[in-house]
Amino acid sequence: MNPDIDIYTETMAKVYVQQGHWSRAVEIYRRLVQQEPQRQDLVLALAEAEKKLEELGSKKAARLVPLFQQWIALMLKYEKLKKLKQLQNRQ
Repeated sequence: MNPDIDIYTETMAKVYVQQGHWSRAVEIYRRLVQQEPQRQDLVLALAEAEKKLEELGSKKAARLVPLFQQWIALMLKYEKLKKLKQLQNRQ
């Protein structure tokens, strides 16, 4: 599907939800709620999609923390190794 084509229908939002494309679903639900603010079903669907999107963001961040910690530890070890090599080359 071409991401440049914007289809703002409830059905399209539901398709994105089923596929796990929460940010696109949120975008569509927001547009639909703007067009029909009286529709409580759309407001609830938007709230649910936003909640899911936020949960996924938190999970991704939680997975990144250990990776950054490992990367920092490796960078510190690398810097120590460079200093040791410089000391060896001076001798």
